[in-house]
Amino acid sequence: MQKKLQHIAICGNIGSGKTTLTGKLAKHYGWQALYESVDENPYLRDFYGDMPRWAFHVQIFFLNSRFKQVNEIRDNNKPTIQDRTIYEDAYIFAANLHKSGFMNDRDYESYHDIFTSMIKFVPPPDLLIYLKADIPKLVSQIQKRGRDYEDAIRLDYLKNLNHHYEKWISDYKIGKLLVIDVNHLDFVENVEDFAFIVNKIDFEVNNLFEV
Repeated sequence: MQKKLQHIAICGNIGSGKTTLTGKLAKHYGWQALYESVDENPYLRDFYGDMPRWAFHVQIFFLNSRFKQVNEIRDNNKPTIQDRTIYEDAYIFAANLHKSGFMNDRDYESYHDIFTSMIKFVPPPDLLIYLKADIPKLVSQIQKRGRDYEDAIRLDYLKNLNHHYEKWISDYKIGKLLVIDVNHLDFVENVEDFAFIVNKIDFEVNNLFEV
């Protein structure tokens, strides 16, 4: 019996267009959408003002939120597209905060222990879509959406995140991966750009469960 498409996930750096594309693809395909709980994270504004003080708190909130989403996807029969993955919480954001000195060893070890326990119960998405974007594109997108607390994001922070993303994606072997370079795409304003992305996804989904 052929497996049914259930979990599609979009990953990428801050400002790469994940949330917007999640909504557009959910509408196009009739998928359920699960968004990153940015506005619900009570630590995020404080975090951007004082990263060392709030790094552990903000990451634990996101990790728990993502784990609950994975369980919701597993219990749901509808195909679901997820805005960011639980892997990024650990391998990108927490790892970068620790390496950059914003999360101390004790907090990072505690965080990683929790993640390691959780990940045993997390199946990989059927299809992971990585939105690859360079720093100028990310900065432009961040400025467009106008979240005041994101004004404090430093360029070196975005650059370090991009380095972690490239390393993680190059080593990603647990499931199907589609990389889309969005540096010269505007899938909001240009129908052709959105159609380009849809065609790529159609190809991957149609060949996803071939035996």
